[in-house]
Amino acid sequence: MTSRALVPHPVEYGDPTSNSFWVEYPSGLVDLSRSTHLKDLKASAEKSLGIDTSEEPGAQDILSVDATIAPSLLPGHLDVPVSGERTIRLDTGKSAVVIIDMQNFFLHKDLRDHPKGLACVDPLMTVVPFLREKSVKILWVNWGLTTAELNIIPPSLVRGFSKHNSGGFGSTLPGDFGKLLMRGEKNSELYGPLQGLYEDGKDKGTDFWIHKNRMSGIWDQSHLENFLRENGITTLFFAGVNADQCVLGTFIDAYYRGYDCILLEDATATTSPEGGYENVVYNAGNSYGFVTSTEKKSHDKIY
Repeated sequence: MTSRALVPHPVEYGDPTSNSFWVEYPSGLVDLSRSTHLKDLKASAEKSLGIDTSEEPGAQDILSVDATIAPSLLPGHLDVPVSGERTIRLDTGKSAVVIIDMQNFFLHKDLRDHPKGLACVDPLMTVVPFLREKSVKILWVNWGLTTAELNIIPPSLVRGFSKHNSGGFGSTLPGDFGKLLMRGEKNSELYGPLQGLYEDGKDKGTDFWIHKNRMSGIWDQSHLENFLRENGITTLFFAGVNADQCVLGTFIDAYYRGYDCILLEDATATTSPEGGYENVVYNAGNSYGFVTSTEKKSHDKIY
């Protein structure tokens, strides 16, 4: 992945008069918490040093002189190392992890061969409890169609899920898996231990199941977007399958709407040929947001 150079002095991105801004520091910290504007940090630093550049024309900006000045880590904030020699700072109360389509239909061995998808299970089993403890909301975003929705799905999507001129949404699957991606069916449940992980979080009030009926979970006043708005969420981690399909569709739509987007690369996978996953990771880190991993979480990868 291409690394962009560290900034030589603090830079504020976004609207300096609103709550829609980031601040990046020479140390590599990118503050997404929206808690401290540069002008406020500057004023605080000058006050502590007994300096007032507003009354000293020509005086050098303290933030340009001392590259180590940065806001303190506040209660409820979390620092997360990401690719590109950066660390992002987020407000956990305004953050959520969006876990997409980790369902039996996409992962169960009796329905599909998806070893890379199965490899995402253990990282999620580790990182979800950790993020819960940090007050990050856990959102399980899954296909779960109703009979009424079958009539409004566009033909392109119907065709995409109808392989070899048979099956498709609502068709009966082998064994006891039920109707394809219909709400309440076994094939629409989370795979293996993830179902129990969700149910444990549901009982604790930390985890939420959100249905989707498109490749993207965020479109046209979707259940997911309504939840994010109602709960004041600004920062999103992403994980699930498939990386270059439903995960990417939701990730990009969130980016278009102004959410902070972070890909959990070891908890995301695809069945696509080589290049599909790699392109998602590359663009997630170089264009849309940030990339991190759960694999070193226990060794302060996320702390």
